[in-house]
Amino acid sequence: MSLLAWLRPARSVPVTRWRAPSRWSPAPVSLLVLVVGLGVFGLGEACIVQAGLGVSPWTVLAQGLAARLPISIGAATFLVSAVVLLLWVPLRERPGLGTLANAVVIAVALQVGVWVLPVPASAVAQVGLVLLGIAAVGLGSGLYLTTDLGPGPRDGWMTGLHQRTGWPVGRVRLGIEVLVLGLGWLLGGTVGVGTLLFALLIGPAVAQGLALAGRVGAVPAVADLPGGGFPELDA
Repeated sequence: MSLLAWLRPARSVPVTRWRAPSRWSPAPVSLLVLVVGLGVFGLGEACIVQAGLGVSPWTVLAQGLAARLPISIGAATFLVSAVVLLLWVPLRERPGLGTLANAVVIAVALQVGVWVLPVPASAVAQVGLVLLGIAAVGLGSGLYLTTDLGPGPRDGWMTGLHQRTGWPVGRVRLGIEVLVLGLGWLLGGTVGVGTLLFALLIGPAVAQGLALAGRVGAVPAVADLPGGGFPELDA
């Protein structure tokens, strides 16, 4: 496979060897990949926090809501997640074990990352840590989503829109992040350089993460299909 073909982003969620037989009954390898993927995701979030160049677009939205409503940023984050889950209904997206594990594993990995990662001493190191964090979030997303154990609330909105519209998953994620960032900024949330980098790059990062997971975990029977072996998961 040529380098350009290897680097081609996935347009959908690929089928892998570790895909679970159902969203509530994981095989051991599915569960392992789920935990590893969510752990990498959480460490990526920790990199972005430690870089000190701004929070993710979703946290900007939570900040804006907290500024406009008599609620804390934690309550605003919960409110946003609840509303996004409601948006799953018309998209016919289904929760699963991964939906529950998303909140627990990412939170633990994020906290551990904040404890162990040093604070960058220069602007170059800060930007580098943001980019590393975005890459880690993309890779972690690619791993855990390909287990088909159910996405987190925000990723479920992304995969649901992708399944119903046929738009490439990277473009869907980019559109969501830009929309959320703009709304959060209008409501009074704080935007930094890291926030803008995350909003612009997370879509391509997730598409690349899915592509890498699809190639590493390709099912032999579908690995040589046109498009690089990325048949779309049933939803």
